[in-house]
Amino acid sequence: MRLHLPSICAGAAVALSLATAANAAIPSYPDGGTENPLTYSFTATADGDLVAYFAGTGAAFSEVLGVLVNGVDSGVTGLENQTSTVGDSLNFGAVNAGDLLTFYINVNSGQYIWYSDKSLNLDGIGGGTSQHVWSTSYAGGDAGIPAGVYVGFEDLPRDGTDLNYGDLTFVFSNVSAVTTDVPEPQAWALMLLGFGVSGAMLRRRRASPALA
Repeated sequence: MRLHLPSICAGAAVALSLATAANAAIPSYPDGGTENPLTYSFTATADGDLVAYFAGTGAAFSEVLGVLVNGVDSGVTGLENQTSTVGDSLNFGAVNAGDLLTFYINVNSGQYIWYSDKSLNLDGIGGGTSQHVWSTSYAGGDAGIPAGVYVGFEDLPRDGTDLNYGDLTFVFSNVSAVTTDVPEPQAWALMLLGFGVSGAMLRRRRASPALA
C-alpha cells in the first residue's frame, strides 16, 4: 500500500484548522482590564427548560452557577468550575416566556456572590455597584454547545479584579438578552452641559419677541 504523504499532511492540516476554528468560536471579553460599561436584562425566550452549558474557566476559586427567576432563587446550582468539562450542561427546569432571569456565581461557598444584575453587586468604587458579567451571542459548535447567549463572569471584587470576565463562562439556551449602554460620568457631564445649553438657547428665543 502506497501512502501519499502530501495528501495525509493536507488532511491533517484541514483537521487542525477545523479544530482550531471550533475552539475559537467561544467569545472572549475584548477590553481586559477595563470594567464592562454595558448592563444586561436576560429573559426567557419561550416556555420550556432553561439549560446552561459550561464554556470554560480561568478561576482558581471553586465556583458554581445559579439563577434567580423573577427574583426568586431556583434552588438549583451546579457546573462547579474545578470539576466540569466544556460542554457539560445543567438544566434549571421549566421557565415561561418573558420570565426575568438573573444569573449568579457563588464563589468559595459564599465568600462572594456576583449577579448578572449589576445593581445587586455592591462592591463598586466609593460604595457603588460593579459589573461582574460580559455577554454576547454565541453561534454554537464547541464541544456540542448549541447556539445561545454567552455570559462570562468576573469573580473578584471590583477593587482587586483583573476584569477579564473569563473566570467562569457559560452559554444559555432559551434566553434572550437586552443590552443597555450606560454612559460614563464624563459622558453624563457632557450630556447635562448640552441640555443646559439647549435650554438656555430655547429661553433666549422665547424672550426675543417680548424684547422686540
